[in-house]
Amino acid sequence: MTVKPPLLNEKFEHAKCAVLIPTYNNERTLKKVIEDSLLYTNHILVVNDGANDGTAKILSHYAEQITIITHPQNLGKGLALRNGFNKALEMGYHYVITIDSDGQHFPEDFEHFLDKLVHHPDSLIIGARNMNSENVPGGSSFGNKFSNFWYRVETGITLPDTQSGYRLYPIHKMRKITYFTSRFEFEIEAIVKAAWKGIPIISMPVKIFYAPAAERISHFRKNKDFARISLLNAYLVILAFCWYTPMRFFKGLTPKNIKSFIVKHFFSEQETILHKSSSVALGIFFGIVPIWGYQLISAIAAAYLLKLNRAIVILSANISFPPFIPFILIASLQMGELVTGDEAHITLSNISLENMKTNLFTYLVGATVLAVSMALFMGLFTFLTLTLLSKRNKSVS
Repeated sequence: MTVKPPLLNEKFEHAKCAVLIPTYNNERTLKKVIEDSLLYTNHILVVNDGANDGTAKILSHYAEQITIITHPQNLGKGLALRNGFNKALEMGYHYVITIDSDGQHFPEDFEHFLDKLVHHPDSLIIGARNMNSENVPGGSSFGNKFSNFWYRVETGITLPDTQSGYRLYPIHKMRKITYFTSRFEFEIEAIVKAAWKGIPIISMPVKIFYAPAAERISHFRKNKDFARISLLNAYLVILAFCWYTPMRFFKGLTPKNIKSFIVKHFFSEQETILHKSSSVALGIFFGIVPIWGYQLISAIAAAYLLKLNRAIVILSANISFPPFIPFILIASLQMGELVTGDEAHITLSNISLENMKTNLFTYLVGATVLAVSMALFMGLFTFLTLTLLSKRNKSVS
């Protein structure tokens, strides 16, 4: 008797894709998840993340059909996924579809992921759950909204479900990304850093099943894991404002984009010249004032509170873009020497962290004065320039 191959095996092989199932103490649902997945493909990897229930015995029945990776002890979902990615890459796969072993996802959605991939190659595709489905825990709904908000802050991308574990990862595009998380928060770190790398992040609806509360098994530790996720988001927000957002901005500085930005923000009739000039001054001030690590996030917060043009503020604050930093430090020290009467004797040739520590007071005073002076100068310069250009345009017309 001829055994029919799994329904989607050819599609999985063509896409160089496998299914990755991380599991930890889900003996009640694991068998069904594997068997349902085998109906569609035999390109399956399961990571036994140190389970101490009947997981190993269940997996032994499928040893000839699937690839099994075993952790001697529980390392966390993040490391289970990361080790699964590495194994899949070794086996020649370019993509993996991750599906949880608790039975909440439906393998019949595999085909939708693969079809989506055809139209969006090299993308990271997230299966968006309907959070209004029956038995969805209130905490999950709140946590998802919380996560979606911070993801938008960190990447500028709006997604309906950033916590879904049902995803298609383009692992061949993610191999050079460095991660430091190991548990549930890895799924946030992965999609943030993938977006920063320029990998398209898209979503599509998937079916979801939540067992009644009495039957549900969750290894999410509300206090510890929520704290981990909060710390991760704090780190990612700082990194986004200090590095990713400025880098994304400067990478987009083509002649066409520069012209479009200037026309849109500096010549818009919706804002007064004073409003635009004040935005420049605010950005310059926070770009120089000595609060390194918090300059851009402080500038954005101040722009929001003062209702100034945030795009202009961000542009101006990037006066502290890394290549300019040594010149700002030297100018701050020289200003400090003028104000305090101290002599720092620091130049571009001998600038160092140790020398900066020795002359810290001189630097702090000088940087603050320089920030105020440059802010006033650039704000006034912008005001006069825009006023002259406005008058010239009116006379021409």
